[in-house]
Amino acid sequence: MTADQPVRVMVVDDHPMWREGVARDLAEAGFAVVATAGDGEEAVRRARASTPQVVVLDLNLPSLSGAEVCRRVVEADPAVRVLVLSASGEHGDVLEAVKSGATGYLVKSAGREELLDAVRRTAVGDPVFTPGLAGLVLGEFRRLASEPGTPAEPAAPQLTPRETEVLRLVAKGLSYRQIADRLVLSHRTVQNHVQNTLGKLQLHNRVELVRYAIEQGLDEELG
Repeated sequence: MTADQPVRVMVVDDHPMWREGVARDLAEAGFAVVATAGDGEEAVRRARASTPQVVVLDLNLPSLSGAEVCRRVVEADPAVRVLVLSASGEHGDVLEAVKSGATGYLVKSAGREELLDAVRRTAVGDPVFTPGLAGLVLGEFRRLASEPGTPAEPAAPQLTPRETEVLRLVAKGLSYRQIADRLVLSHRTVQNHVQNTLGKLQLHNRVELVRYAIEQGLDEELG
């Protein structure tokens, strides 16, 4: 993705008016809406055919649940980022979506500009959550990491001190922009550090990276 290449987006929702409205807002804002779908099976097929960078996905779909669609789409192409846009703010739905591979979760009461900003941020790998939900997700990752079981083994690849520093801030839920401000780096440099770290650890997305960092206790090493 470069400045002259619009972000490729797919919109999945079973309500035609809502689906078309979101697609229209995205297109008017300069995104390339490469596909839309109204049910789960169709969404999986069209995602594979149209290769979007971001999928804006409702959870309540006919034929396949949104969480299952997310799981299948991300499994087929780990580079795809999924932003759930749902009427539900229930904690169980949020956690299921994230565990299925969603990068972010926005409730449908969000305004137009909030949605457009969320899609932009999702495209560059930032986790985007309706206020109050990011803390829930981080809390769940911490709970899972503290449960008895096989401890996560340290990754064989060695991270540089700067990569480790960025990873600690990722684990604390900071956005790329916030990390850049904190470390006096450019937004692009922070993105590059995160991408390098993902590659070294053989992880697919930022959600997995946050989970890894918390399992390693990196979120506790900063005040």
